Amino acid sequence: MYDGAFNRIERELRNEEGVANELDYVEQTSWVLFLKYLHDLEAERRDRAELDSKDYAPIITGRYTWDQWAAPKTDGKFDHNRALIGDDLIRFVNDHLFPYLASFRESATGPRTIEYKIGEVFTELRNKFRSGYILRDVLETIDELAFNTQAQRHELSQLYESRIRRMGNAGRNGGEYYTPRPLIRAMIRVIAPRIGESIYDGAVGSAGFLCEAYDYMRPRASSASEWQTLQTSTFFGQEKKGLAYIIGIMNMILHGIETPNLIHSNTLNENVMDIQEKDRFDIILANPPFGGGERREVQQNFPIRTGETAYLFLQHFIRKLRAGGRAAVVIKNTFLSNTDNASVALRRELLDAAELHTILDCPQGTFQGAGVKTVVLFFTKGAATRNIWFYQLDPGRSLGKTNPLNDDDLAEFVDLQRSHAQGPKSWIVNRADLEDATCDLSVKNPNAPEAAALRAPEAIIDDMLARDAETAAILQNIRGRL
Repeated sequence: MYDGAFNRIERELRNEEGVANELDYVEQTSWVLFLKYLHDLEAERRDRAELDSKDYAPIITGRYTWDQWAAPKTDGKFDHNRALIGDDLIRFVNDHLFPYLASFRESATGPRTIEYKIGEVFTELRNKFRSGYILRDVLETIDELAFNTQAQRHELSQLYESRIRRMGNAGRNGGEYYTPRPLIRAMIRVIAPRIGESIYDGAVGSAGFLCEAYDYMRPRASSASEWQTLQTSTFFGQEKKGLAYIIGIMNMILHGIETPNLIHSNTLNENVMDIQEKDRFDIILANPPFGGGERREVQQNFPIRTGETAYLFLQHFIRKLRAGGRAAVVIKNTFLSNTDNASVALRRELLDAAELHTILDCPQGTFQGAGVKTVVLFFTKGAATRNIWFYQLDPGRSLGKTNPLNDDDLAEFVDLQRSHAQGPKSWIVNRADLEDATCDLSVKNPNAPEAAALRAPEAIIDDMLARDAETAAILQNIRGRL
């Protein structure tokens, strides 16, 4: 049912002039889905209040409720006579609905409330529907979707994830928001978060790390208080870009987190020297954007000044982690060996401030459309690094759009990481053996099977001449039979 609904929406959006690509598709689907979710949430809260003999004050009221403007009904059936359509619908959305919802940002009691999230989403968003007839069709399709059970939310979240993945393949900007989920799941299994620990992603994107961490932890919640902890005080993130922020909120909601603790801000604007204990987290899971070129005033917030965005994020993460806290961070593999001052200083800081216990070397093609190789750094804040366990991921095939990374590819890594076992793909390097001047971490695998020795050029030429002679003899034989 849900898959068919998403396909119908996509067909409608292909005919909408204001929706140009996959990024627009996800964005415009998101705000409509968000309002339908809020409508179902309000109904659920109202029913709960009635069972407890309490009054319920709805968040959205009057003509702005879903069943007044989006899907008016009479006796439980859709009332086409009351439904806005065409230019009337577009004018209502642009001139009344969006400003009303955006005003919640100012009237909310705090940033962790659902009211504040509504205000932020609709302050940032712009309606790109130009045809009120196409929007009407989309509204009626989404009205058929339900968010009432965990199974329904799970199915919707899977479909939404598939759209985010496609958006990630639509262009460079979209790709920034999508990290392969098998890689995220492997990182989470290594970190093994426990209920009661806080998890943070300062480059949250589509919130894949937080959503997968929630899916990992949810079956482990055995009481109402643990469930409440997961909902309210476990998952935190920040995101600079408006589209990614909106997608992240919607993705977390569909996974079952009712009020996501996401903040729309540039993480790198925070001076890392001002971070206090109350600002720190138990676990950090992140894939900060590569490249970039942060302004000089942003670089002033960091002791190691560099224009490389990922290096600034890594400094931020080291200081955002509590003593004893655990982190898994994706970064370009050139971080291991670059000889510029910032790279050397940052490697030394990481090795001194934390125990860098594991480095996962990912193959080319792990990130679809990205032309760089990556590694994952696993570290625990506190004692300095002593031994580093390296694992060279080799799925035995070329990775690409039609042949992506999967969970089985990472199963051996997760299994061996527990004991830091050494083998053909894994080895251990002692910190004392690193070159002190550069702290170069680009260590070659000493356990890799030796490649077969290359044949001498003379032998290759002799073999080619012999094959040519054999071919000539066969052709001569065939000619004699003609």
